[in-house]
Amino acid sequence: MATYARPVERLITELSKLPSIGPKSAQRIAFHIVRGRQDDAFGLADALREVKEKIHPCKRCFNLTEAEECDICRDTRRDQSVICAVEDPYDIGSIERTGEYRGLYHVLGGALSPLDGIDPENLRIAELLERVQREETKEIVIATNPNTTGEATALFIAQELEDSPVRVTALASGLPVGGDLEYADEVTLGRAFAGRREL
Repeated sequence: MATYARPVERLITELSKLPSIGPKSAQRIAFHIVRGRQDDAFGLADALREVKEKIHPCKRCFNLTEAEECDICRDTRRDQSVICAVEDPYDIGSIERTGEYRGLYHVLGGALSPLDGIDPENLRIAELLERVQREETKEIVIATNPNTTGEATALFIAQELEDSPVRVTALASGLPVGGDLEYADEVTLGRAFAGRREL
């Protein structure tokens, strides 16, 4: 027998599928929505529907966008000769908040993890290498997470670009090993960017 009405149980179940949301958090959020204003709940539902209907990867860098290319790729004021490779689109927001970087991005779609079945062909590494040749790139900044899979991904990309004239750099120390860029503060991330090193 269900503890709550079926729609409430369904909402709790769906919320608990989100990352970092356990059953208790899902229950708290569900009851917040139930007790809240109807307009707020419908606004949330509309936002979820809109993001699934309108948002897709940028055809150039794989950031999230409504258009064919994202705002960053279309911004002619940015340094077109530098590409920063990140694991996920939300890493871009973390880097942008530092104010230290004015180049382009490339979203890899994760990090190498053979134990989890994530090999180079499962990421957008081939697309990055194509961009480097096509766009006359002078520098690749590898900004993967400072953990085992992120480091493995950085080294793999550096090896793939070993014979090219492109400068390959990585963020400097200052980022905690085993952490995620998403949780790094702007000052630490900014300093790591400013002191990036050759790979």
